Amino acid sequence: MLRPQTPPTDPPAPSLSYNLCLNISVKGEYALQAIFDLASQPAGEPVKIAEIARRQRIPQKFLELILASLKQGGFVESRRGAEGGYLLARPAESITVGDILRYVEGPMQGRARQRRKADTPFTAMWDDVDRAVSAIVDRTTFAELVARWAERQNRFVLNWEI
Repeated sequence: MLRPQTPPTDPPAPSLSYNLCLNISVKGEYALQAIFDLASQPAGEPVKIAEIARRQRIPQKFLELILASLKQGGFVESRRGAEGGYLLARPAESITVGDILRYVEGPMQGRARQRRKADTPFTAMWDDVDRAVSAIVDRTTFAELVARWAERQNRFVLNWEI
């Protein structure tokens, strides 16, 4: 008598909820962190590179290069002197994550994965993913990020008032 064979046990399927991994360079990450740090400071007050590097845990020499590049791009400006440093060249409400990523990393199309040369059944879907990611980073300003972060940090602050 033939018995049906039981299929070998497969490892559990990976969860369907996962984060797409954008291929953002370390330079891109540090540029985002530097702009975020400057957006978190009072407007018009220059911040020393050493302070940004310490708070954001960015190597200072690398940060100097990144800030010089962002200055050329018109995102930050620098002030000389004892009270000098870097500050945003425009209000945080007018700088988006997409602005910084495109400036530092180049075009975002296809960043979520390696593109194949041939058309596949998934090509249209991946194009939709690219457009969705672009839409999110293009509408997310650094002012919004600062506000959201402050809200998250203050959400669980204990209040001992009676």
